Amino acid sequence: MKGHEQFSDFELARRLERTEGSANASFVEARATVDPERGAEWIEVAGTYAMYDGGDSPLTQTFGLGMFEAASDSILEELETFFEERDAPAFHEVSPLAGNPVLILLSDRGYRPFEATSVMFRAVDLPLATPAKESTPTIAAHTIAAHEWKLWGEIAGRGWKNEVQGIEDFFLDYSRTAAKARGFHAFIAEKDGEAIAAGGLNINQGIALLAGAATVPEARRQGAQFALLDARLKFAKEKGCDLAMMCAAPGSSSQRNAERHGFRIAYTRLKWMRR
Repeated sequence: MKGHEQFSDFELARRLERTEGSANASFVEARATVDPERGAEWIEVAGTYAMYDGGDSPLTQTFGLGMFEAASDSILEELETFFEERDAPAFHEVSPLAGNPVLILLSDRGYRPFEATSVMFRAVDLPLATPAKESTPTIAAHTIAAHEWKLWGEIAGRGWKNEVQGIEDFFLDYSRTAAKARGFHAFIAEKDGEAIAAGGLNINQGIALLAGAATVPEARRQGAQFALLDARLKFAKEKGCDLAMMCAAPGSSSQRNAERHGFRIAYTRLKWMRR
């Protein structure tokens, strides 16, 4: 399927939301195996995936509300009970294609939006933009070997440390669990044999979710991100995917870079929390 033939519609939104929800659910399943005392668990309520990975985890939230069955007070009550029983806040990431009734329902129940995300997609077989002039041909990206999970976590943490405080410890812990997660594939980019960037990929029903790509500060603007993107798209195509998706803050450099390489904004998703 060519990128210009795929429209941003309800069916595409369903596929994209299910892909991200499934990726998070698989991580929660892995967490339950690696760290059973954490109490990680996920449930499905009327097509909505609700995940608990700890009270302070960004994975503790829902995906797909209103996309597979019309949202209602009883559905929200069941989801809220799931989080309340675990002493966790109820967060819902909601696609605008779920319709205005969902937004009204959330508002009536005391929720407010506090975060927006651009959900983007492209066909995996579209060509990438020409690499920047500063790209270095000696950079190559590939899936990691079984013994490289700690290295992957270290590189990802170094790449993100200036963006989020304490992120280095998070990625070391994340890598330990991601190694067991169904459908997750980790990549590193190397320059002259030294790892300088890391990224991940989840596959679900023909869609590859690209996430977490970061380059260590001293190696930026040399083509590592291009190498990671190219390697992950080729991997996705080999696995039979027709589409790739990526999420970013609206107007961010990540969004601009994605659009430069053929990604289109499918919709802007809102994350809701109770007042």
